[in-house]
Amino acid sequence: MSFQTLLFRLMCSRSDKKRDKGLTDPPEVAHNDNICYGTDRKWQILDVYRPKNAEGKLPVLVSFHGGGWVYGTKEIYRYYCMELAKQGFAVVNFTYRLAPENRFPAGLEDLSAVFAFVLRHAAEYGFDTGKIYGIGDSSGAMGMAIYACALTNPAFAAQFPVRMPEGLVLRGLGLNCGMFDTEGMREILRDLLPKGREEETLRLLSSHSHAAKQFPPSFLMSAEGDFNKEPTLAFGKVLEQLGVHCCTKIYGDAQNPLGHVFHCDVRSADGRQANRDELDFFRSLKDTINGDIRHERGKNDEFM
Repeated sequence: MSFQTLLFRLMCSRSDKKRDKGLTDPPEVAHNDNICYGTDRKWQILDVYRPKNAEGKLPVLVSFHGGGWVYGTKEIYRYYCMELAKQGFAVVNFTYRLAPENRFPAGLEDLSAVFAFVLRHAAEYGFDTGKIYGIGDSSGAMGMAIYACALTNPAFAAQFPVRMPEGLVLRGLGLNCGMFDTEGMREILRDLLPKGREEETLRLLSSHSHAAKQFPPSFLMSAEGDFNKEPTLAFGKVLEQLGVHCCTKIYGDAQNPLGHVFHCDVRSADGRQANRDELDFFRSLKDTINGDIRHERGKNDEFM
């Protein structure tokens, strides 16, 4: 492991602990913690959060955390995910195997295993499998997007090294502060890329190259002060050109630029608003009819 990765992990950990200091589990959220979804009882574990007063099946959010593929656990997303659950969703918050100890495709294999868990345990946890949504931020948005490419583009799926659960349909995506084009990113992703297959893997991970018109309806968010603002805008344009129903929103302004993954701060009014906008986008999606997603607004219309 490089010194840069060790330093990155330390800096992220300090920042996240500062952000969440003093927070406690909201009393209106019920949770089932540390459920094993694979064979690795340290890294392949998840939590399920639901509103305490909710009965029956709920729409499902699967959260793929960020951290440059090298940092993070479900614990650092606990309060963020519980805030989403308070708004009427069952939220699956999971830990996955990190690089460089586990390089591509380990994290995406774990994401697929989590989706399989959702389908397999729907009755037990009250999951509405007709309304499964994927959300991710930073590298998590990157991973969620490329997974959706493989799920909806058969030609790309034939090249992709991760098996998809049978019957999985993603009704919508929340892609937050993400990276989607891997051109020029070899050094940034050095700890993720398998040695000797760097260029091949970079091509596989580029959602710009593999998104198809069947890509799920998507809400893309970033901020004026986010270093991934331009990648977010660029991928939004890719989806629009494909005819995918999407909404791209940039939060903040010159006086209040916000920053990378600002929405994970549950104390932030801007973050709470952005999360409400994303969940409202999901709610605006009507049922699937004859394999096509129908929407309340016109295709490619701005959501807000």
